[in-house]
Amino acid sequence: MKRFILLAVAMLPLLLSQCGVNKQVSQAKALGDCRYSIVSADSIFVAGYDVRQFRNPEELNPLKYPRIASGILTRSVPLDARINLDVLNPTNRLAAINQLEYKIILAGTELFSGFLNQRIEVQPGGGRTRVPVRVNANAYQLLTDPKTRDAFTEFLGNLAGSANTKPTKLTIKIKPTLDLAGKQVNYPGYITIDQEVTNKILLGQ
Repeated sequence: MKRFILLAVAMLPLLLSQCGVNKQVSQAKALGDCRYSIVSADSIFVAGYDVRQFRNPEELNPLKYPRIASGILTRSVPLDARINLDVLNPTNRLAAINQLEYKIILAGTELFSGFLNQRIEVQPGGGRTRVPVRVNANAYQLLTDPKTRDAFTEFLGNLAGSANTKPTKLTIKIKPTLDLAGKQVNYPGYITIDQEVTNKILLGQ
């Protein structure tokens, strides 16, 4: 009996570790079963200009905005924004993760990739959590490439609340990161959110 107790005590950390791993995997799987939607965007700046100045796509004229013109010459046009993502959990399991990698794609071109190092937890049975996703990117390629320029200009017009722009498709890819025995391991595959961004996004409508 004494040997059994000593063996059980010795194995306890391993059992607890395995339990913690299984818990992380279960919560990450539940996160993959959640429903995602882009609900609003704010704090949006292009080369330091508030995007609300670009009510009409044609207003995004480098001749009118010196910092954009300078950025095109230097191939550096900073884009800063916060996109707010709602996560709805329809399952009967807690959905949660401590860290995740994300990518934002516009017109088939990766706009930004980042890493969110914070606990995200969505309660079961219809729980909802809002996750702010930061974008800090160089928009030079999107502004100058004929394949992406129109989509990016319309995207900015929608973010500015312009009534004269078509909805633009935005894709967000999320990859949860698990902590397994002190090592960061990416969960296989991405959670993909495809959504059309309209001119009401700043208002969260």
